[in-house]
Amino acid sequence: MSTLTGNALVKPHLGKSLLAVAVVTAAILMIPLVAMQFTREVVWTGSDFVAAGVLLAFAGLVLVAALRRLRTAKSRVIAAGVVGLAFLYCWAELAVGIFTHLGS
Repeated sequence: MSTLTGNALVKPHLGKSLLAVAVVTAAILMIPLVAMQFTREVVWTGSDFVAAGVLLAFAGLVLVAALRRLRTAKSRVIAAGVVGLAFLYCWAELAVGIFTHLGS
């Protein structure tokens, strides 16, 4: 998160942003890992975790890069929306193959 001090916009160090992406990715991947311990409805293999991790990390890194480069709030919201929609499309495509048969 960037802060406004006077007339200058201070960005967080890139290392903190990358660490945040890694922590959020790991936290999201913990959800199916924990769910697998309590129900047989969630059955993920190692490749499922790798695919989800790559997809989450890539989306996070693209979002960090876009937010660091763009200046206006409107352009940042649009970029976040585009990254979010691209993530959802790829996730759905890999899961069930909406437009292709990648997930089936």
